[in-house]
Amino acid sequence: MGFCAALSTTGATDLTQTNKALSARLAEMSIEQLVDVEVVSVNSLFKKQTSLDKAPAAVAIVTADDIRRLGITTLPEALRMVPGLNVARIDSHQWAVSARGFNAQFANKLLILVDGRTIYGPAYGGVNWGMQDILLEDLDRIEVIRGPGAALWGANAVNGVINILTKSARDTQGVLVSSSIGTEDQPSVAFRYGGQLATNLYYRVYGKYFNRDGLPTSTGAEANDSWTSTQGGVRLDWEPTDADKFTLQGNLYDDVVHDNENIVVLMPPYVSNTNTANHDVGANVLGRWTHEISGLSSLSLQAYFDHFRQEQVGSMETRDTFDFDAQHRFPLGERHDIIWGLGYHYTADKFPSSFFLTWTPLERQTELFSAFVQDEITLVPERLSVTIGSKFEHNDYTGVEIQPSLRLLWTPTEKQTVWAAVSRAVRTPSRYETGARVNYSVSENNSTPGETRYDVVSLFGNSGVGSENLIAFELGYRFEPMKGLSFDIATFYNQYNELLRFVPEPSFDQGPITVFPQTFQNAGSAETYGVEISSQWKVTDQWRLMAGYSFLNVALHPNDPDFQGNPQHQFQLRSYLELPWNLELDGAAYFVDQQVAASGLGTATVPAYLRLDLGLIWHPTKSLEIGIWGHNLLDDRHPEFPSLKSSVQTEIPRGVSAKITWKF
Repeated sequence: MGFCAALSTTGATDLTQTNKALSARLAEMSIEQLVDVEVVSVNSLFKKQTSLDKAPAAVAIVTADDIRRLGITTLPEALRMVPGLNVARIDSHQWAVSARGFNAQFANKLLILVDGRTIYGPAYGGVNWGMQDILLEDLDRIEVIRGPGAALWGANAVNGVINILTKSARDTQGVLVSSSIGTEDQPSVAFRYGGQLATNLYYRVYGKYFNRDGLPTSTGAEANDSWTSTQGGVRLDWEPTDADKFTLQGNLYDDVVHDNENIVVLMPPYVSNTNTANHDVGANVLGRWTHEISGLSSLSLQAYFDHFRQEQVGSMETRDTFDFDAQHRFPLGERHDIIWGLGYHYTADKFPSSFFLTWTPLERQTELFSAFVQDEITLVPERLSVTIGSKFEHNDYTGVEIQPSLRLLWTPTEKQTVWAAVSRAVRTPSRYETGARVNYSVSENNSTPGETRYDVVSLFGNSGVGSENLIAFELGYRFEPMKGLSFDIATFYNQYNELLRFVPEPSFDQGPITVFPQTFQNAGSAETYGVEISSQWKVTDQWRLMAGYSFLNVALHPNDPDFQGNPQHQFQLRSYLELPWNLELDGAAYFVDQQVAASGLGTATVPAYLRLDLGLIWHPTKSLEIGIWGHNLLDDRHPEFPSLKSSVQTEIPRGVSAKITWKF
């Protein structure tokens, strides 16, 4: 059924030997080619193999071929093609990415994973996209759930889950060299080599470097927000038996990004507008073992360690994370398919203190213990099933959290699927929301003769806050009215309670300073509803079209700027055309409605915009590919999203890029 696919999870059971060839084929297929696939099994939304068109959720797949043909160079830009996601670029190295509302520079209701390793940042909540990169030629696919995924994934999988999956070393043998250049990019290079160490033991190593220029401001001036990145890694895949599979992988990265920061100081003019060079370094290593007990029973163990350090003016963060996950799947009778698991997550952080930003405590270690259980019950074989499950967690911020889900799947005919779901999900507060103080503004107060005093607006975390919670109702319908044409419709109604927002409190004196505090409280609520529609049409064997539309309505209580970032209408149209002479002509158009988004303590209005990207790829030989693309062709430049803290607002310019890739 094309665009509606089942989610694959790296931490889940891998494909069986009989499905490996089919999986390799799927990895190379574009999203539109999936329309022609009648029966494909992947690791599903339920962490087990499920038919592609039998996912009782709003699920989408972005393939490596989609990314290649549209000339995409970053992970967040690859997500722009998913209906229901709001992807907006802030500057050269930052994006706002969310599902079903609440978009922000650190959108905190969307859980992101890379090969089963979470990249959700516990310091501020959300993802810093400027530090998340892979060699895109290694990408297998990106799988997206829109809607709660907390029953299996736990806290923070409130509005969706995105799992970024890379290929096995076995599928990346040989040499790959690529280089690209563009109006925004200095020449970049990437290299990969894959080889075989022994029978069924494969490896690959890679490295990449890029240097991206800063974006322009609204006046056309240079914003000085350039981004330089160096990254490398290795992966080993070993299958000692038909039932066992081991994976070991690691990555290193070193980034330098420039930002225009407003740093508050206690001396005139009280705000330092500084162009800073922030330095991000990190490393991670992940190991996984999967054992197939039988066709319907399996065991999986996964562990990873992640080290990260960020140095910037006014702040620094050092963090170490360890995570362990175990899960077991088994049948019970003829109607029950059960999967259960246990997990442990440990993180230790360290922050410095400054007048601008203070953390309490400066160092903290937190633990998370979790368990989940899920049962898929077949009521009528091949026609009707129900899945019930829940995640149980204990964290050091809010204690016990229970996140259940109930999903119903009805397949009245081979060409139709109806699904419904009701779920509960929570977002746990971040380190910032529970233990930080930000002195946001300073002004001199000379109302008392002979005495100089200062008025300081300060934002305070609150160690007593609880989790935000969501009750979600979803209904979806998929159908294929004719061969080569499919539709997917998903609707939802969400109720949010205990949303965290700043609440003003009475002022108090600290020596010569009068503090006007705003403190995080669980004092907000919201209702959202919407519809997401996508369609695939194979016009001819050489030409395919994909379209998507989403509508979102958000009612906030109160109408707080912290909860903005909600375009009501979004539309997209993509075309993939194969031409003679080994040419591919591709294009994508995106419309995003006007939206109001948080900017500092206030809001900024982002006008509606229409974006057009076009690309032409030539394959002179089987091993050589040359591509050229035009991006944002309809405007000289336009804004997409404001920055929370930058003193300079950037815009996205019209651009051209070219890339050459050689495999041998």
